Amino acid sequence: MKIRIGTRGSKLALWQANFVKKRIEEKLNWEVELVIIKTKGDKITDVPLAKVGGKGLFVKEIEEALLRKEVDIAVHSLKDMPAELPKGLEIIAYTEREEPWDLLVSREPISNLKDLNGKTIGTSSLRRTAQIKRLLPETKVETLRGNLDTRIRKLKNGLYDAIIVASAGVKRLNVAVEHSLLLKEFIPAIGQGILAVEAREGEFREIQEILDCKRSRTEALAERAFLKEIGGSCQIPVGALAKAENGKVNLVGFIAHPEGDPFYKGEISGASEDAEKLGKELANRLFDEGALKIVQELGLRC
Repeated sequence: MKIRIGTRGSKLALWQANFVKKRIEEKLNWEVELVIIKTKGDKITDVPLAKVGGKGLFVKEIEEALLRKEVDIAVHSLKDMPAELPKGLEIIAYTEREEPWDLLVSREPISNLKDLNGKTIGTSSLRRTAQIKRLLPETKVETLRGNLDTRIRKLKNGLYDAIIVASAGVKRLNVAVEHSLLLKEFIPAIGQGILAVEAREGEFREIQEILDCKRSRTEALAERAFLKEIGGSCQIPVGALAKAENGKVNLVGFIAHPEGDPFYKGEISGASEDAEKLGKELANRLFDEGALKIVQELGLRC
């Protein structure tokens, strides 16, 4: 048996694809080939993601290759995936979740976020920007694009006082950072820390059996249902984090204006089997509290 994995060519994407490749080779004894595909997000590196399409920029071309049967499965960071998948495709496995938090990396030692008030922080994420502006209103936020190595190099070159990246990527690539702070005050991106294995519907159940993590699946379903109810791939500051254990799931989520005010945050808990229902309910609670007005005013409801 030989299969082809579609992946982006960045160092982190290749780490992720090779992680899945190794598991398949070890557990199923299949031959696995990586097929590198350049996405729109890889080609446009000097414009904020929200201005060129937001979610989906790093997966569309790979999904098209899947549908054309040029690759057999794809490996993505779940946080890069829109809530709606193309017809004929499904996520067959959600891997065990790495640390979901954002990580602030700075040029100088810091003890807490307030040390950065008035400084310049680099990020291309609307979600991170809204939370920075809410917590540190005097801080200047500048656009930061590029892979992890590029972002850290720009920080070291003095373009920013600090940058915000996903802790999961730093840990997976074993990147050394001198000064950092785990941002547990921030609500992460939907699916952050989880890898998604995508395939054509009904195919490769063997891969699901060896890679799918029940806890990650429950958390992903809750978070992605929240995202889908808001509008899927819309360009609006939104984040959510679910925690599943002992048959229960707790979900925290937010919807905000890009400037960080107003900021609507909520929390909901229930049975794990109701994960998607809970995600949808939390989104509608926030809509009722006023978040729907933000979405409608910005013209971002899909």
